[in-house]
Amino acid sequence: MRRISKLTRVAVGIASLALAATACGGTSSDSDNDSGSDGGKEKLGLAIAYDIGGKGDQSFNDAAFAGLEKAKAEFGYKTADIEPTEGETDADKEQRLASLAKQGYNPVVGVGFAYGPAMEAVAAKYPDTTFGIIDSVVEGDNVASLVFAEEQASYLAGVAAAKATKTKTVGFVGGVDIPLIHKFEAGYKQGVTDTDPKVKVLSQYLTQTAEEGGFSSPDKGKAAAEGQIEKNADVVYQAAGLSGQGVIEAAAKAKVWAIGVDSDQYEQEALAAYKDYILTSALKDVGGAVYALAKSVEDGKPLTGVQTFDLKVDGVGLSDSNPKFAEIEGLQDAVAKAKEGIIDGSIKVKTE
Repeated sequence: MRRISKLTRVAVGIASLALAATACGGTSSDSDNDSGSDGGKEKLGLAIAYDIGGKGDQSFNDAAFAGLEKAKAEFGYKTADIEPTEGETDADKEQRLASLAKQGYNPVVGVGFAYGPAMEAVAAKYPDTTFGIIDSVVEGDNVASLVFAEEQASYLAGVAAAKATKTKTVGFVGGVDIPLIHKFEAGYKQGVTDTDPKVKVLSQYLTQTAEEGGFSSPDKGKAAAEGQIEKNADVVYQAAGLSGQGVIEAAAKAKVWAIGVDSDQYEQEALAAYKDYILTSALKDVGGAVYALAKSVEDGKPLTGVQTFDLKVDGVGLSDSNPKFAEIEGLQDAVAKAKEGIIDGSIKVKTE
């Protein structure tokens, strides 16, 4: 296994390439009409298969698409990005990944832990193709498991929430009650408590399984946030994919703070109406990870094994795009101090 020594901070730089194209979903197995030529054959490169919510979630999936767009522009090859289908099975995912590999796309990335079983099966059948999976670990000589220290970014979000709250009550809305989202909650709660033990954290998960719509139902997110706001929460952090848009809408309507996730949601065009109430976002450089894998394949040195993206390599972080972030007394200094502590090991962030 090899670990990336330094992840280039590309998420912010490449996000603008994708924003206009992600206003709506849709399958685009032919992302562009021009292609490279090699003996009359198309030059096929990176392909991504989306997680629940698909393109247009202004979060996790869109970040992956931004990485794809950067790779396409830099390497001049044909790409593919494929939407999930409602109620699909592991067999459906397996067929999707196999089809992309069979066509000659390389690497092939499954955006989300749900692709784990399918990727394990398909990767063994296509040993000459490099596969990548986000948020899960899959064994295989030709598989790169792209995982993140979400708890570290969430800790910083918790610090910010504790500094911003006036009611001493803050909220957390998780999309689905699974270990991955527990990492977000654990880091957030620890960051809040370490900053101000008097602040209460309200937590709620939207569903028990992804199939119930926890990551794809803005109405569920809105209802959950409204419930927490009624209980006096004046900062609400969401780790809920597309459902998080409902959380942000509810916070803006109530004129309290929302904290975004994965992408810098203050900068997302689709959320512009609510941006004044998006204090910050816990960043997760999914686009950078996708691009890094594509570049490694293009360079002839494919990444494999577990690739961990944390604060040390700028794989996670906290945004400060909202000017009001700098106006809250003590917030910037507290976040900077916490980041330093996590990196030097003096702060150990929990994952449960």
